[in-house]
Amino acid sequence: MAESAAIDFRIDRRSGVATYLQIVQQTKQALRLGLLEPGDRLPTAREVVEATAINPNTVLKAYRELEREGLVEARRGMGTFVRRTLGTPATTDTPLRGELTDWARRARTAGLERDDMAALFTAVLDSTYKGDDRTSQALRSRRPASA
Repeated sequence: MAESAAIDFRIDRRSGVATYLQIVQQTKQALRLGLLEPGDRLPTAREVVEATAINPNTVLKAYRELEREGLVEARRGMGTFVRRTLGTPATTDTPLRGELTDWARRARTAGLERDDMAALFTAVLDSTYKGDDRTSQALRSRRPASA
C-alpha cells in the first residue's frame, strides 16, 4: 500500500471554521505549495482521527468535497489520492517566496504576531486585487442572489 503524503492537519477548534473546511483548506494550501502532488495518497480517515481526535465522518466529508472539486480521487481499498495540483512555479521555491519569507522574519522581529502579519498581508492582497475582474467575479459568485 502507498505511503501517506507528508501532510499533518492542524485543527483549530476556536477558529469558527468548520473542521471539514479546515481539512479542505489545508489540503488546497499543500497543493498550491507543491507539498502534495498528483499520485500522493492522503492520510486515511483513521490516521487523521488518531492525529486530531475528530470524527471520521468529518474527514470523509472533507475528502468528498475535495473529490467533488476534482482534486482527489478515492480508490476503493487503496485510499484517497491526489489527482491534480493547484500550484504554479511562482508558489514554490522562487525568489518571491524568499522575499516573502524575509518579510515575515522582519515582521516577527519587529514584534508582529502571526495574526497581525496575516491581517496586514490580507489587507495588502485585498488592496492589490481591488477592482480586478477575476476577483470581482469570484466575490459576486459567492454572494447570495438578491430577493
